[in-house]
Amino acid sequence: MKSKKVLTLVESAVLLGLAFALSFVKIIQMPWGGSVTLLSMLPLAVISIRHGLKWGLSAAFLFSALDFFESLGRVMVWGLTPTVFAGMVFLDYALAYTVIGLAGLFRRKGFEGQCLGVVFAVTLRFVCHFISGIVLWGEYAAYYEWAQDSVPLYSLLYNGAYMFPEIIFTTIGAVILLKVPYIQKLFTQA
Repeated sequence: MKSKKVLTLVESAVLLGLAFALSFVKIIQMPWGGSVTLLSMLPLAVISIRHGLKWGLSAAFLFSALDFFESLGRVMVWGLTPTVFAGMVFLDYALAYTVIGLAGLFRRKGFEGQCLGVVFAVTLRFVCHFISGIVLWGEYAAYYEWAQDSVPLYSLLYNGAYMFPEIIFTTIGAVILLKVPYIQKLFTQA
C-alpha cells in the first residue's frame, strides 16, 4: 500500500513538472496576462483522471502556486491595489488552476466521461478568469471603444481569446491521449 502511494506521488510530481514546463511554451501571449500554451493543463487533468480528485486538486493547486510565483515579477510592476492583488491571487491563480483537478470527476464513466471531465475542468478555469475579468479587470474595458459600455463583453472576448483555444487544444490532446490503446490501459489500471 505504501509503495502505491509513493508511486502515485512520484507520477504526480513528474506530471506536475511536465505541466509547469509546458506552461512556458506559449502559442499566444495576451498583453495583460493569459496565454495559450502547449497542452499545459493536460498533465494536471491526467493526474485527476488516473488518481482521483484528491490528487488532481492537490497537484493543480501546487501548479497554481508555481505559476503565481513564476509570474510574480511581471505582476508586481502593474501597481495593483492590495484588494485587486488578493483577488487576482485567488481568482486568476488559486481557484482558476485548482479547478483543473476536477477533470477526474467523471473518470469512472470511461472515455466519454474522462473527456467530459477535461472539458468541464478547463471550462471552469475560463469561468474563473471571466469573473475575474469583470470584478478585477473591468477598468481595462475603457481602453477599447467597443467594450466601454460592456465589461462582461470585454471579459468574454479578452479571456475567450486565449481560453477558448486552450479548451479546444486540451480537449483534442485528451481525446488523442485517451484513444491510444496502451495509454487507455494505464488509465484503467490506476
